[in-house]
Amino acid sequence: MTDDQIWTPLRQELDRWRAAGCQARFWLRDDDATEPTDALETLLDVTRQASVPLTIAVIPASTGEALATRLSREGHILVAVHGWSHANHAGPDEKKQELGRHRSADVVLGQLHDGLVALQGLYGPRLVPMLVPPWNRISEALIPQLGAQNFEALSIFGRAKAGGPIRLLNTHVDVVNTRGQRGNRPHGDLVAELVTELQARFAKDDEPVGILTHHLVHGASEWEFLTRLFQETGHHPGAAWMSARDLLG
Repeated sequence: MTDDQIWTPLRQELDRWRAAGCQARFWLRDDDATEPTDALETLLDVTRQASVPLTIAVIPASTGEALATRLSREGHILVAVHGWSHANHAGPDEKKQELGRHRSADVVLGQLHDGLVALQGLYGPRLVPMLVPPWNRISEALIPQLGAQNFEALSIFGRAKAGGPIRLLNTHVDVVNTRGQRGNRPHGDLVAELVTELQARFAKDDEPVGILTHHLVHGASEWEFLTRLFQETGHHPGAAWMSARDLLG
């Protein structure tokens, strides 16, 4: 299969949206930022050139002025709170979690509040008061208490459940990770996931499709996929890239 054939299903699905007078909404979240790096520069270049808004989930305990100064020069960037320190507190037989039930809720919520305050000081209006849990995992018991810590939204992975205690702006297609594989995901598989998400939303007032990236571990395959994705969607009348702030209102 040629590279062009790999992308044909996405083009056909977006054509269907356009013919119906609809526009598929996409948003982009990148995790684990702490400081300026060459990988971050590539991410900023790729998104800037494509005019794609980007929300970067920053780890409060590990970041500082250097990253804030660098991002201040980019008009298409927003920042969200990526836990506190991205430390795993789960046991050896559990999935990794920072925001699980392994510590008292007061301790966890206190750190999240400190992280929000720290990033507000660094980023001001660029900060979206949205929590991005490390590893996309958070104890259900903590979620109703996030509003009291001045968080207005939560972003995890998977379809959002309606009627929860806080607004959800989730991601749905992970460019890097899938079951049993980390990195070098076949582009055909990623396109198929995108098409499946779009088909589930067709002609509905539904949540946007969230794309999840991890710039620090990207190789050539991931950068090539993103570049082509932005080319295929950037000027298609059936698609629109949205910022987190626009989506949350």
